[in-house]
Amino acid sequence: MGRKIFLLFCLPLLLSAQKEQTIINIINGSFEGEPTCCKAPDGWRNCGHVTESPPDIQPALDNDDTPLFKVTKKAQNGNTYVGMVVRSNETNERIGQRLMSPLMAGTCYQFSIYLAKSERYLSGTKSNSVLLEEYITPVVLRVWGGEAYCNQKELLFETEAISNLDWKKFDLEIKPKYTHTFIELEAYYKTPVLFPYNGNLLVDNMSHIMAIPCPDTKEYAQYQKDKAAKDKIEKKHEVPVVNKQNNGGVANKSKEKETASSEKILKDLEIKKIKVGQTIKIEKLFFKADSTKFQSESIIVLDELFEFLDKNKNVRVEIGGHTNNIPSTNYCDNLSSERAKAVRDYLWQRGIDPSRIVSRGYGKRNPIASNSTKEGRSLNQRVEIKILSIEG
Repeated sequence: MGRKIFLLFCLPLLLSAQKEQTIINIINGSFEGEPTCCKAPDGWRNCGHVTESPPDIQPALDNDDTPLFKVTKKAQNGNTYVGMVVRSNETNERIGQRLMSPLMAGTCYQFSIYLAKSERYLSGTKSNSVLLEEYITPVVLRVWGGEAYCNQKELLFETEAISNLDWKKFDLEIKPKYTHTFIELEAYYKTPVLFPYNGNLLVDNMSHIMAIPCPDTKEYAQYQKDKAAKDKIEKKHEVPVVNKQNNGGVANKSKEKETASSEKILKDLEIKKIKVGQTIKIEKLFFKADSTKFQSESIIVLDELFEFLDKNKNVRVEIGGHTNNIPSTNYCDNLSSERAKAVRDYLWQRGIDPSRIVSRGYGKRNPIASNSTKEGRSLNQRVEIKILSIEG
């Protein structure tokens, strides 16, 4: 009887903790893919007008090795991003994906996304694909929720007209009136507008969607405080220079040779040893304090992880970030999520298929040692690789 009372007493706390840690993972939020015309990135579906071509994966090269449609901007994150246009013929481009868990009605959420405008963007239409026109007028990003692919049930957010030529981070807060299982990103005209026009929008590095306290709650002030602290963290993790002519390999042959000859760090990460569900701590992975930037000595183990995934293309993994219990829950969630994404993005940039890697931040919820000692807190501050599937 006493045990049943204890479980009933703990249930509200458990449900509260589960709601607090809700994170909806976005598939390929970095919009990685083979640079090309007229194709939605992996994990996303084209939702544009049926009479026109889909968005582009940029930056890409044309047949004569010139920038495709004159777009030259480098990705904000990873190798590629998505380029979308609006047209004077009253058509525009959209992409969407099914969410791994639904956006719940009445719940407040936050996510970030990087937006920019290309200085030049040439494009045609189905009616005249030969004559390319300039698509340079600023457009807005609309975020929709829906019940199916390309179903615009509720407009969740609309940005300002994007005129910045450099990447700019936008932090979006939404509160759906309805429950949605799909999300859509749409390039749209700045309204009101008398006449449709030609314009472009570049989109990169969309974060996962996190449930947050709503503005009308007392917890919202703490959330804002934690967010301000997080924003002071350096925005971009360091990655080594990639030699594009060496199949994505790091352009430091001596370091590769050193890695190959040194003793293996992840001794349990062998195809004959691993099994589905197994979790392996990424040893000797070091970040700068309160940051997502790798310390230089971390590259050895990151390269080891890359080599394993590159060799065993039938393995799909999760990168999980963890922290100690010192900061607030929201701060720990954000930091652990961003560190896991840093590892994921490094592997993506080296050429691992984005569909084979997901990332997740667990914050301080899964300690492996006591947080009452410095040594224990150090052990809890970690990144792990979890084997999700082994095909074949």
